Parts: sequence; structure tokens; C-alpha cells
Amino acid sequence: MPTRRSTSAAAPTAGPFTQVRNSPIHGRGVFARRAIAAGQRLLEYQGERIDWPEALRRHPRDPQQPNHTFYFSLDDDTVIDGGVHGNSARWINHSCTPNCEARQVGSRVFIHALRDIDPGEELFFDYALEIDARHTAKLKRDYACRCGAPNCRGTLLAPKTRKRA
Repeated sequence: MPTRRSTSAAAPTAGPFTQVRNSPIHGRGVFARRAIAAGQRLLEYQGERIDWPEALRRHPRDPQQPNHTFYFSLDDDTVIDGGVHGNSARWINHSCTPNCEARQVGSRVFIHALRDIDPGEELFFDYALEIDARHTAKLKRDYACRCGAPNCRGTLLAPKTRKRA
């Protein structure tokens, strides 16, 4: 089960730095309204706090896209379901060369700019989805990346760490 993304109703309003609109990468995206400085806190990833059993019970929200969720897994084994009471942060798309990062502070998640971002530029962070299952070719296709970055790893999945003997 992935730790991020799903379909939902209309896009909520964005913050003072951002706006939601159609993305050339995938579905909706979040774009800079004005110049953003590196390090700037842009948005909080909001939604209902639930535990993993509840997340699994709700999954999939859209049977036509079972690997597409708005779940954001936290370090304390809880999940933010951005599909319920979420905000525009849920529309930030993935890139293997992100211009933003998600930072967990306690039980909250904030999106920060990794570098200066120009007005009109789409915001991205690396989803680095963690799935315990073996990363087969089929699983990687199920979580295919569309970012088009020169260093694209071809999947939204985080690279598996190798166990040392």
C-alpha cells in the first residue's frame, strides 16, 4: 500500500504563494503564484488523521485508480488522509528532481522550497513511496513516474535499501 495520493472532488483554494491548476505532468498540480525563495515554508499538508487499519479499510477510494491516494504516512504510524478535509498541498505532484520537500514537524507536515522557484513553475516533491513488497517490474509499472526529469528513476517508489550481511 502506498503512502501517498488519491482522487477527490474539486480542488480547494491554495495559499498566498500557490495556486492549483491542471498539470502537464499529471491531473492537477500546484504552481507558484510569485517568486519563492529557497527554504520558504509554502503549505501544510492537511487532512484527517487516521491509523493504518482505517487507511486500509478506506482503500481504494477510486477502484479505477487503486494506486492513487492522498495518504501521507507519518513517523508515528498514523496517516494524513488529504482526501478528507485536505487542502491544496494534496495536489503537489511527484518529481525525481523536486523543487520542494515535505518536512514532518511533530504530527504536522510542511512543504518547503528546496531552491528558488519562479512564478508559474509547478511545485514537486519526491513521493519516495515505501512499499514492503518486492519491487517487481509490475509493481514499478503500477507506480510509474511521469516527471520526465533527466535522472528519473521511472517509479514513484523509494529505492529499496540493501541489507548488509
